[in-house]
Amino acid sequence: IQKRWRGYYVRKYIHNYYALKKYLEAISVTNEIVRNELQEYTEMKENEEKRKDLEKKEKEKKYQARKMHYLLSTEQIAGIYNSPFRKSPDPMELLLRKSKPLSHRQQQMKSPFAYELYDWPTCKRPPTFSTAQPLPPIGRQKPQGPFRDTAEVLQQRYKPLEPTLRVAASINSPLEKAREEMKREEWRNCIHDNEFLPFSSYHKNEKYDPSIHRSGKYGQETYGVKHFREVQPKKWVADK
Repeated sequence: IQKRWRGYYVRKYIHNYYALKKYLEAISVTNEIVRNELQEYTEMKENEEKRKDLEKKEKEKKYQARKMHYLLSTEQIAGIYNSPFRKSPDPMELLLRKSKPLSHRQQQMKSPFAYELYDWPTCKRPPTFSTAQPLPPIGRQKPQGPFRDTAEVLQQRYKPLEPTLRVAASINSPLEKAREEMKREEWRNCIHDNEFLPFSSYHKNEKYDPSIHRSGKYGQETYGVKHFREVQPKKWVADK
């Protein structure tokens, strides 16, 4: 009895079959509308991506045409895109005719202040020249108080350097300095002191000293002087 009563009560007052059926039909209609909108959005995005790709390819093709403008056909010579074996010229040839060549790049002028001096050690910018009005001159009257004279202060500030004896003296002793000077003098002097006097008869009576390679213990070589090939008839196999 309870089972029957609970089934009847739920069907009558709690669970409405027709309301649930109407709700499910509404959900299916909403789902169909959402699917259609998503499909349209996806198609729109795909079309937009295709359009962007086509624009990019067209732009790249125009840039290549401007870059390769020198391949355009002339009245004398046909270009590589205008082969005489084709019935009609290539579309690239028509694009080359419409486009204009690229202009030369303008060389960037280097700034006169672009040196490493302004980047080291702390200066990060080139020096700027102020265009403001200069300040008026300072009055030269002596200020009131126990201050020293301006000329005396400037003289003390800009006086020359007076190093101590330890700083002024050399590290090397006088003997070392004399030795260094003698070494420099010997290095500067000539290897020999025999002066060569060309247009004079001073060297006529001097004996000629042959070089080491041209003189030897067994006599002077005649190669290069009398003949240019060494001949040894004793070693000949035949008379010819």
